[in-house]
Amino acid sequence: MADIFVSYSRTDKARVAALVAAIEAQGWTVWWDSAINTGQEFDSQIEGELEAAFAAIVVWTQTSVASRWVRGEAREAADRGILVPVRFDGAKLPMDVRAIHTTELDDWAEDPASVPFQELLRALGSMITQQRAARGTSAAPRITETNNAAPASAAPRVAICVLPFVNMSGDAEQEYFSDGITEDVITDLSKVSALAVVARNTVFTFKGKNVEIPLIARQLKVSHVLEGSVRKAGQRVRISAQLIDGSSGSHVWAERYDRDLNDIFAIQDEISEAIVKALRLKLLPEEKKAIEQRGTTNLEAYNIYLMARQYSVTGNYGNARRCEAIIRLCRSATEIDPEYAAAWALMAVSQAALRFHFSEPGDGGLAAAERALSIDANLAEAHAAIARVLTSNSKYDEAQREIETALRLDSESFEVNTAAARLNYAQGRYEDATRYYEKAASLMESDFSSVAMLIACYRSLGNQEGLRHAAQRTLARAEKIAAQEPDNGMAMGYVVMSLIALGQGDRARELAKRAMLLDPDNLTMRYNFACGFVELKDTEIALNLLGAVLEKDTLETVNWAKVDPDLDALRDHPRFKAMIEGAEKRLATAAG
Repeated sequence: MADIFVSYSRTDKARVAALVAAIEAQGWTVWWDSAINTGQEFDSQIEGELEAAFAAIVVWTQTSVASRWVRGEAREAADRGILVPVRFDGAKLPMDVRAIHTTELDDWAEDPASVPFQELLRALGSMITQQRAARGTSAAPRITETNNAAPASAAPRVAICVLPFVNMSGDAEQEYFSDGITEDVITDLSKVSALAVVARNTVFTFKGKNVEIPLIARQLKVSHVLEGSVRKAGQRVRISAQLIDGSSGSHVWAERYDRDLNDIFAIQDEISEAIVKALRLKLLPEEKKAIEQRGTTNLEAYNIYLMARQYSVTGNYGNARRCEAIIRLCRSATEIDPEYAAAWALMAVSQAALRFHFSEPGDGGLAAAERALSIDANLAEAHAAIARVLTSNSKYDEAQREIETALRLDSESFEVNTAAARLNYAQGRYEDATRYYEKAASLMESDFSSVAMLIACYRSLGNQEGLRHAAQRTLARAEKIAAQEPDNGMAMGYVVMSLIALGQGDRARELAKRAMLLDPDNLTMRYNFACGFVELKDTEIALNLLGAVLEKDTLETVNWAKVDPDLDALRDHPRFKAMIEGAEKRLATAAG
């Protein structure tokens, strides 16, 4: 049973999916009826989940206030004293719940640090604490971990948040190093079974902000907070770290390491072991061994890999140069240390993206992913990269096995969730694809592709509200990047698609025309424009755009076009059939 029950109207599923993902990132478990399996007794499961929950969120919108199901669940939650209502679009509240404080979420904008979301977290925290005390339940709410969460039956653990270490080098270009140290400390501590660790995507929302430690501890439901700074100059590094009690704000442990840069791995080990000792936890031998396994002992390879990882998490999505830079850096790291599995895996992910989105030649990262797995079979991103290649070649059963392994190893990985979403989308399983795309979008702020794919998912599911919300989110993300990079064809393609989905066809046509003048050979942009013009019922324009794509593009794009629901209106068109057939013959001839 989950900590929180959510009641909502199915037409609002897009909003609710994003809200659920944000709440789960804070460490609570959430039940909403998208999780009901075929054949389950609908009413009995809802009743059981609502009865067991410590808090019940009712999402009031213009549609949910008219739903007798949502109203009934709201009354039941109010009677049980666990109702925590939220509202969008100024929906008129039912008379019987107007006296209960309602959080307005119109200004949430999916920002976990926003005032309305923080207000909701405080309301949930207070309600759950009260209910646990009333029911005699002492177990603390679970905290999201870097890997899989602990089972519900596990004993309560000490929980910690590692705030992003501050770059004190006086050089913004050294940001990759301080962020890398933060991520490695999070990874190390997550290997300690007696310790719950807040995930990277949550803690990095606080980067660059002045925070009050007790407030952060309450928001994230943690007992301790680790903060620190990194100063790197030449061959010297100074790392300061402080472990703070979340309730009192007092220091539990503090240390400063002023060492040669070659000691960086030893410093990280010492920090992890010092925290475990300060918290009076037991570090098992196998956990100590896992922490000390860095993937490489070569400082130069490690430094280069940190640069590549920084490009991966902060670079503008949809920019081919970003992928190329990551590949170059990873290749350099693996030339220095051929046994650096993490570098091989990151290279594979970028090669897969480069081939699919930008039609670059190569094997789509297959060789690099296989090399990573030959070194370390437990790298989730390597399994995800292989799954992407298999999906692109329509080998769905094999891809499914790789995805299941990847999800088991790291369900919080952006690459794993996008690969899982792509596989389900290719097979027409749009409910599952929606879930993974929503998760991916919550894990990387610059990713507009996952949100854009939700437009097609919700359209296929007949969810107009979900479609509209996904289009608004896509437009906001893609326009931001297109403003920084006017030549980012992938971003422009999704700007046009989202405008069409929002009913702004004239503006979409104007932008598409301008983008085609600037970058006429961008095949990914052409494909996305074609999908948009299909929606506008401009069939001939769509076919003209697709013609240039299918005459030149890779097998991955051709296979995608054969299953993409955005092109369903063209399936029986003779010209479309001829283009697909011609593309398959071209690729078969090229393959020998």
